[in-house]
Amino acid sequence: MPDVQIESDRLILRQWRLDDFESYLELCQDPEVMRFLGGKTFDRLECWRHMAFMVGHWQLLGYGPWAVEEKATGRFVGRVGFLNPEGWPAFELGWTLSRNFWGRGYATEAARRALAYAFAELDKDHVISLIDPKNTNSIKVAERLGEHVEGKTDLLGREVLIYGIDRPVNPQS
Repeated sequence: MPDVQIESDRLILRQWRLDDFESYLELCQDPEVMRFLGGKTFDRLECWRHMAFMVGHWQLLGYGPWAVEEKATGRFVGRVGFLNPEGWPAFELGWTLSRNFWGRGYATEAARRALAYAFAELDKDHVISLIDPKNTNSIKVAERLGEHVEGKTDLLGREVLIYGIDRPVNPQS
């Protein structure tokens, strides 16, 4: 499995560790966090399976969601990174933070760093983000990244907006 770690000014986007589980479980059991992610919280087994799903992305595809850690404190912030499992609409950049870290600009900061990684290191030409139409905070993050609405799709029985962005044109080429 690739051991890819990237950083932004205030955050470390790193591989998952076993000791992230309890913090991730807390995130997954917060109804407010999960409201736009299927609408239900996870029990311990569902959380474990989801964490394994994210680690599996790294193992099988060479990319996936990172665990996000606050540099100043070492605290677990959430997850930011890429999804593209079988049957997914396209290569997606997503973000989910623990409620304790909302309102600090962390989602935008981490997603901006991940997006740069997708274009520069993974050589992606296009990246999407799938967002519940009522999730105004995630919509704002997508727009700050330069993403625009490209349409709608059904995702696991829920209609979501497809936000997307093309790789910036390199003015030197």
